[in-house]
Amino acid sequence: MPEGRPRRRGAALAAALLVAVLLLLLLPALPAALLLGALAAPLLPLLARRPPRLGAPLPAEGKAVLVTGCDKGFGHALAKRLHAEGFTVFAGCLLKDKGGDGARELEGLGPERMEVLQVNVCSDEEVARALELVQKNLQGLDKGLWGLVNNAGIASFGDVEFTSLEKYKAVAEINLWGTVRVTKAFLPLIRRARGRVVNVTSMLGRMASPRRSSYCISKFGVEAFTDCLRQEMYHWGVAVIAIEPGNFIAATGILTQEGVEAQAEEMWRQASETVRADYGEAYFLQQAQQMKAFVNSGSRDKSLVLEDISTALTSRHPYTRYNPMGSQWWVRLQAVAHLPTALADWLYID
Repeated sequence: MPEGRPRRRGAALAAALLVAVLLLLLLPALPAALLLGALAAPLLPLLARRPPRLGAPLPAEGKAVLVTGCDKGFGHALAKRLHAEGFTVFAGCLLKDKGGDGARELEGLGPERMEVLQVNVCSDEEVARALELVQKNLQGLDKGLWGLVNNAGIASFGDVEFTSLEKYKAVAEINLWGTVRVTKAFLPLIRRARGRVVNVTSMLGRMASPRRSSYCISKFGVEAFTDCLRQEMYHWGVAVIAIEPGNFIAATGILTQEGVEAQAEEMWRQASETVRADYGEAYFLQQAQQMKAFVNSGSRDKSLVLEDISTALTSRHPYTRYNPMGSQWWVRLQAVAHLPTALADWLYID
């Protein structure tokens, strides 16, 4: 299956990187912004082009897809979109049993081709019950389940020394182990259909960021899981695909100002006296304020992500990775992934 972007884009990137490295060697005092401009300029026209579909898309009718994390955000919007496209949708919601608004809205689209399930991806029992319900309601069980979209996830922030081990474990339990748990449960049905596993990762699953280590660790893990599973599934005819969104915080509400405040208060309260003294309260408050401002950043339009997931499910030859993100983030991702680490850090880390 083709990888990521058309080859002409890879060639343009290689040329741009070569120019940037030569400029760095020849002009050591070149400002970072100017060097970044030299790197990005040849790419921007290409970034405006969406990856082309290869061949006519597969029909949605008669195909069933399970989506996790459908209470809100990408998952909720995706469940509605896939249903409108003709898929049979099993929408996993964390708050279905508590009468959550998102679950109730999706239930209003049923019962034809929309089944809302109670799914906490951290619970072996709930995942097993969801599997039973899917098997019970799946039309033509012998044909299996066409698609699994592992979307459920949470976000967090904080310097390493302010982030508790419990927080690291909690974020990984949902983002990483939840993805593994659900995939392992439903993979036999996916194999039977020779279908698709689509994992919603993040650009922070391939590039690190200060104060985001708990989130990055979990998403780097999902990327590794996706790559390993993809290689194992070639033999079975199953496509395993990573969706790597850029900054869509404003669109999804995965972080809120109230949530940032609560996390910040908890981190400061739990920090040791040594860490508080060394970092200082002024620094800590400044970082918390920056994260609160970040909550309102990014795209408010989910359509780029939804389109890529839909394409991953319907393309006859899907890409292994999709990068729904703004041009500046795509350039940064490529720079971090391909430039020498010291150079990438110099460009992007304050």
